[in-house]
Amino acid sequence: MQVQLMTDSSADLPIELKEKFNIITTPLFVHFCNEQYIGHELDTPTFLKKLNESEVFPSSSAPGPHEYYEAFKAIPEDVPIIYLGISQGISSAYNHAVMGKDMLLEEQPHRKIEVFSTNTSSPGLILLLNEAGEKLSEGYSFEQLVTHLYDRVDRTVTLFVLKTIDNLVRGGRLDKVKGAIAKTLNIKLLLHADHEGKVEVLEKVRGDKKALRRFVEQIGDYINQAEHKALAMTHCNAKDRGEQVLQSIQETYGFKQTILSEIGSVISTHTGEGSLVISFFKDKK
Repeated sequence: MQVQLMTDSSADLPIELKEKFNIITTPLFVHFCNEQYIGHELDTPTFLKKLNESEVFPSSSAPGPHEYYEAFKAIPEDVPIIYLGISQGISSAYNHAVMGKDMLLEEQPHRKIEVFSTNTSSPGLILLLNEAGEKLSEGYSFEQLVTHLYDRVDRTVTLFVLKTIDNLVRGGRLDKVKGAIAKTLNIKLLLHADHEGKVEVLEKVRGDKKALRRFVEQIGDYINQAEHKALAMTHCNAKDRGEQVLQSIQETYGFKQTILSEIGSVISTHTGEGSLVISFFKDKK
């Protein structure tokens, strides 16, 4: 059975993965004052340039329920849909997607559509979509894949290390005084996505090298063995930095598969230049 995989602009998918599994991306939007951009069409260097030049911090938004209704309706009626999108905890996109699904099911109740709140974004969505595509290739049915993905969503870990806290301060997520103190002391933040997908600070580490070392060490808090697991990493205009850390991760854990991609404009709004984000499936308890 053919299944259509769908996601949104926060997924930061490598083009190869998107084409391999024929993944459709619905837009999330980035706003600079009165200018609106589709998130996955605004490349990261252009976004960062506009961010540095703008006096007003950008915001992001999701399409309305009708746009999701139209996106789902465009898929042939006999093709089941699995939508893996940005966490409900940080965007209205999930609620709007559910409303769009319900609108379509009122007209076409026979359709199969599953909308996930994944409690993650960026590399977490890459990880889940890669898993979904691989399982479809193995012959999973729609129902089997839905059950499998709910388990995987529950086991997805998403960790962040920020090189700068400027975006947190400008975006109002960190007090300016605390931000100034952290910059003076060269404090780096290690964060994670909680069970609702909201970003929380896990640790504060002084110095970039120590922060990156602890970033890698944290993986061991969630897994014992990695040879059968995949890990996805996204970076914000920091490919060399990402590759170096990814090499350290592989030397330490030996993941079966690693995927590296660039953070797009939607997530860059929050993480800032130089940030790294990783996602992997933790061991079962």
